[in-house]
Amino acid sequence: MSGVPHPSVPVEIGLTAAIVAVRGDAPLILVARGARREDLASRRADIGAGVAALPSGPFDPVNHRTFEMGLRAWVAEQTGVPVGYVEQLYTFGDRGRHSRADSRDPHVVSIGYLALTRISGEDIATAPDAGFREWYRFFPWEDWRQGRPPLIDAAIMPGLRAFIARGGDSTHRRGLSRIERVRLLFGEDGDRFDEENVLDRYELLYEAGLVEESVRDGREPAPGFKERPPLGESMQADHRRILATAMGRLRAKMKYRPVIFELMPENFTLTALQTTVEAISGRHLHKQNFRRLVEASAVVEPTGEMSRATGGRPAALFRFRRDVLQERPAPGLRVGIRG
Repeated sequence: MSGVPHPSVPVEIGLTAAIVAVRGDAPLILVARGARREDLASRRADIGAGVAALPSGPFDPVNHRTFEMGLRAWVAEQTGVPVGYVEQLYTFGDRGRHSRADSRDPHVVSIGYLALTRISGEDIATAPDAGFREWYRFFPWEDWRQGRPPLIDAAIMPGLRAFIARGGDSTHRRGLSRIERVRLLFGEDGDRFDEENVLDRYELLYEAGLVEESVRDGREPAPGFKERPPLGESMQADHRRILATAMGRLRAKMKYRPVIFELMPENFTLTALQTTVEAISGRHLHKQNFRRLVEASAVVEPTGEMSRATGGRPAALFRFRRDVLQERPAPGLRVGIRG
């Protein structure tokens, strides 16, 4: 110890929300206006448009009695969108997430939240600087509904092979080598793809210097990074990491809790329910298997009415059985995601 005191850095608490909705077969994330790319020292400063940001703001203990109340206040102010289901995700506080290591500016520790909201048809009322975007614009490698995304073999795997070559024997904090992580997360065997590992896949791409945020944060870019098309749209600060955490949480949670119904209208067809589950999971599901499993789970019940807005034969309408919450502790949709 030198005995020389280090100057302290003030810490602020931020609240950040990943707000999810579904329209048709498109999973949506609510974004607000972020910083300009040149303000983030981006390698592509000529773009000039604002980088997408999740709704966020500082916690004000004078005006916000709880973190969640503060979050809802910021979301309402920045987006004008009411949110229903809300749960805390994780606390994001690594040094460098908003500033350089030698910066004396306030360090922001952000509490991330997952929130769900319903939208109907094309009616999505938001504040002028906010709007919904498909979340696969930020994570195109996560959409397996049409099979293994071509982007993986065309752009991701060459970059990850170079990452392995730079240090194939180095070990991750979970005890896995780079080779093992690449094989586990992006292996060519599609049956091994675990849709819940959204954050692990993003962090691997970040460490490999394959995403814009990594280079923006001062990491070594992957060979040929400047010539390679961007891997999804970047987001302000570490908001894409927060979104990845929210996506993985929602994909996992819908299997053991009925959160998927927070995204559904009061009455729905089984086809609409399957489409929503597929949109969130990024997986195609076998129609008959899905229906048998949903009916066996007893989480829905028929309304006795029919929908004629299917474009074909009328379809039976169902609703969520809220009594199921009192009947058993884990009433989720235990569907075969790899079906």
